[in-house]
Amino acid sequence: MKRVPLLLGFCAVLYSCGTNSQTAETSQHAPATISNSFPEKHRPQFHFTPPSGWMNDPNGMVYHEGEYHLFYQHNPDSTVWGPMHWGHAVSKDMVHWEHLPIGLYPDSLGTIFSGSAVVDVHNTSGLGSKENPPLVAIFTYHNAEAERAGRNDFQTQGIAFSVDKGRSWTKYASNPVLPNPGIRDFRDPKVMWHEEQQKWIMALAVADHISFYSSKNLKEWRHESDFGANVGGHGGVWECPDLFKMPVAGTNQEKWVLLVSINPGGPNGGSATQYFVGDFDGSKFVLDQQFAQQLSAKPAVPAGKVFAAFEGKDWGSWVAEGEAFGSAPATGAIESQQKVSGFRDKGVVNSFRRGDASTGKLISPAFTIESDYINLLVGGGKHPTGTAVRLLVNNEVVKTATGKNSETLDWVAWDTKALRGQEARIEVIDTETGGWGHVLLDQVMFAAEPAKESKEGIWLDWGRDNYAGVTWSDVPKADGRRLFMGWMSNWAYANLVPTENWRSAMTVARSLSLENTAAGLRLTSQPVNELQAIYGATHNLQAQPVSGVLNISETLSATPATFALNLNLVTAGADSDFMVELSNSMGQKAVVGYDAARNEYFINRTAAGAHTFSDDFGGIHWAPRIATGSTHHLQLLVDVASVEFFADGGKTVMTDVLFPDEPFTFLTLQTSGGQVQLKSGELIELKSIWSAAN
Repeated sequence: MKRVPLLLGFCAVLYSCGTNSQTAETSQHAPATISNSFPEKHRPQFHFTPPSGWMNDPNGMVYHEGEYHLFYQHNPDSTVWGPMHWGHAVSKDMVHWEHLPIGLYPDSLGTIFSGSAVVDVHNTSGLGSKENPPLVAIFTYHNAEAERAGRNDFQTQGIAFSVDKGRSWTKYASNPVLPNPGIRDFRDPKVMWHEEQQKWIMALAVADHISFYSSKNLKEWRHESDFGANVGGHGGVWECPDLFKMPVAGTNQEKWVLLVSINPGGPNGGSATQYFVGDFDGSKFVLDQQFAQQLSAKPAVPAGKVFAAFEGKDWGSWVAEGEAFGSAPATGAIESQQKVSGFRDKGVVNSFRRGDASTGKLISPAFTIESDYINLLVGGGKHPTGTAVRLLVNNEVVKTATGKNSETLDWVAWDTKALRGQEARIEVIDTETGGWGHVLLDQVMFAAEPAKESKEGIWLDWGRDNYAGVTWSDVPKADGRRLFMGWMSNWAYANLVPTENWRSAMTVARSLSLENTAAGLRLTSQPVNELQAIYGATHNLQAQPVSGVLNISETLSATPATFALNLNLVTAGADSDFMVELSNSMGQKAVVGYDAARNEYFINRTAAGAHTFSDDFGGIHWAPRIATGSTHHLQLLVDVASVEFFADGGKTVMTDVLFPDEPFTFLTLQTSGGQVQLKSGELIELKSIWSAAN
């Protein structure tokens, strides 16, 4: 659950929604009036969306008595993030959804951030009975008033229970069940029953790592261990963990998987979900040794001349103006700042003094550019005109670098070949007083080659728009699947996307598997079979060689706006590229394809519709091909505002949202660099889950 500063207007809302008394509060409200269909522009037709208002993380996902429960982070009073409630819906097939009244409202302990739910089968909590075991929700209280007061303990964990199939919820009278030890980011509990040790295990996101707690009764918790402070991606705060055991496909082996969402720091920018594979003994999570070796690709930093390392007791020949930079380099994080990482040695430029509100400037001495590249470590806010490192020649800005809204510094390379021989200065500015209004800098080097940023983490989904996903608890053993759903958006622009009555959707439900691949142990994802309930007409594609363009739309009477496309392709050589282009009559297009030289799949949404709402939205997003060989098995799920791409049996997965001004109804398969054989293909029309017939 992302922490976003509350707007002042939300303060009054906080206690106007639902009951504001904490003690044993029960939420039971009249159902909202729901339309049979959602015809609005950009409203997904086979993905879950809230009837109105804001939605983010899926929460409380539990299967109980024939129903899949989906709770979600919800602001019912606005289409932007605000005071969090738990919205609620149920489904018998994870495809068609019944909207229910809000499950959990804010109260005197705070708003309701992310969490989980379980069936307390043995009534260990005593909140139900042996005959009618309770559903128990475990969630984070976020006390905005305590946060504004400057306290660090404003996030605590509470529980609520239901004995009527989740239709009404009573908050535990002695909440919180897990107080905060003084850590600002202390949230998103995911709870599971550990059968071998007969106890509950909670995975909790704590700043830059996961803490594990145990309990016999869901009310009293003991800290067991911590994991992750020095492994995986750390470009942002860790959130929304999920711990579960899985069989390794085709073997008798079992492994434990830990999902961790991170914001920012995703492989294509913004928020994303990484995972770890290892063993868990009921107390400690230990990485699989082979997986650990594959986890981190260190940055490539060429040798060079160090211009500034910021290791002194003052700024030396650099000049500081204003108060943001202080009188000397920092040694890491400053008070109330999250952990700062990625810098060299002990010193780092950090303009967080007095928080994001402070401003200032730091100016280098003049120097003559004599190298082909200037490499530098940069972090902090992503504000090109507000928090930036600039190269000035003749008092004009010729190069700019910013952080990624992250406290982790990473390498930036300025190509200065065309500037050799000119006098220059480096200027570090901080004029931004809002969120991420600070800049980090270290290790300025002159070099003959560019530094390449680190690529850390192994990712569940390489697209921009699958975040905070977790799995359903209590799925019957006879089913045997690990079932997942994620939030189909990205914190880089989620509050800005061009929808009017609601914001955000969920991914389709997916079945996860753990497989041995050429790259090692990897999670694979496939859409659940239940999606076949909305299959319409199937159009088979003729097997044929493809050189240039195959117009798939010409083989159909009309291309539907929502469909599944399955293709089996065989490339003729190492240079054979291919792409599927979705387009409309306005010239807007989204492209999903494979670049043979890079051995990577991609989604290009640069021209997929207007995206002036955010500079972070457009672009090409890349994902490594995990499978090997010349055969590519591809599946695309296309909704009116998204594409989900499953390659090679779900070994590589990408999810991107799109906002074309009219549906994509033109479809082509294009090749370059060599012939591609279409072995088989089909386009399946997908019906709306919101229509009266469904």
